Amino acid sequence: MKNKILLRSAFVALFAAIISLTSFFRIPLGPVPIVFQNIMCVFSGIVFGGLYAGAPTALFLAAGLIGLPVYSGGSGGIGIWAGPTGGFLLGYLLAAVIAGLIAGKPDISEKKPSKVTIIRISIAFLCGAALIYVPGLLWFAHWALTNSKVQEGKSLISYTLSACMLPFIPGDLIKIAIFIPISLKMRPLLAQYLQSDKKNGLENKPEAPSPASSDSDNNL
Repeated sequence: MKNKILLRSAFVALFAAIISLTSFFRIPLGPVPIVFQNIMCVFSGIVFGGLYAGAPTALFLAAGLIGLPVYSGGSGGIGIWAGPTGGFLLGYLLAAVIAGLIAGKPDISEKKPSKVTIIRISIAFLCGAALIYVPGLLWFAHWALTNSKVQEGKSLISYTLSACMLPFIPGDLIKIAIFIPISLKMRPLLAQYLQSDKKNGLENKPEAPSPASSDSDNNL
């Protein structure tokens, strides 16, 4: 049991580190850049699934909150949460948890994924990617209004959508298409290490000898 807890903690830390490393994949595009961390948070939630879906993202966000340079562009600190992209950080955690719950706990049987599994994982990715925008858009609109950043001739809604959402949808769909097959490979692999020994090793237990064979052996 202790080994499973340590192993799960190690995997959580590993995925949090991977999410942090992707902070350097950043393309400036106005006040909201193109990043890779959004899909990585959703991906980690889907790979872990169930109750631990949000653990890697939560650890990554906590590391940035205390000042470690793990957010987009190598930034960190509580001030990032108050900036224009602060809402997206909250969206990362929300997306990871919901996507993981939709995907469900990974299982070794997914080595040969069924159509139902593929559809469920695809839906999890789409819902996760969409959920990131909910707090992201709301907070950006508040930030833009408070700091008088709305461009002249545009409404708050049109400015927010053009700055935070519409240019990013094609890229999000490409990321999802790439990461669906990766997650389908990773989920059963992770399950192989994290499933309980009782469930993982039933087929490997030697069969108990039948009474008839025991009697015949004794007769010999």
